[in-house]
Amino acid sequence: MTEPAVSSLIRATIFVRDLERTADFYAALGFAQVYWEGVLDDPSASTILGFAGHGPLAVRIVKSGGPNFGMIGLFRIDPALAPEAPPLRTGPAQIGEIALVFYVRDIHTTLAALRAAGASWSPEPEQFRMAHRAQLEVCLRDGDGILLNLVETDPAEQELSAPEGA
Repeated sequence: MTEPAVSSLIRATIFVRDLERTADFYAALGFAQVYWEGVLDDPSASTILGFAGHGPLAVRIVKSGGPNFGMIGLFRIDPALAPEAPPLRTGPAQIGEIALVFYVRDIHTTLAALRAAGASWSPEPEQFRMAHRAQLEVCLRDGDGILLNLVETDPAEQELSAPEGA
């Protein structure tokens, strides 16, 4: 068997308005373990992100435990770099955006915790039906308007390697 040329998705990085508030939100989802936290002072960080100038980036990378993939990087760009802050997205999914998808054991308990932590839009869960299964699902938005999709199923299913429905 050949070695893969690309890893699994290591992390999603979210550029946030308020690092502490956003970290609290994702901790309520179970991402309370800090993988790495610090300030990126080297100009390479700003250059990689496409800025002509340099300003430090405050970073907290969080995970829910286990191996070091599936993490969430929370980055706060130095306001001196004048990063664009698009209007907060609200409501349903929009063309071109990405949703972060999480399996949760109890969708109602998780949704209540995320609403208490500042979900900006969160309708009630729906029974999502496919030919091979059905489960409760809901989409919601974090405080920065990032779209999340919660799927009520055993989180251990993330370890399965066969195609779904096989």
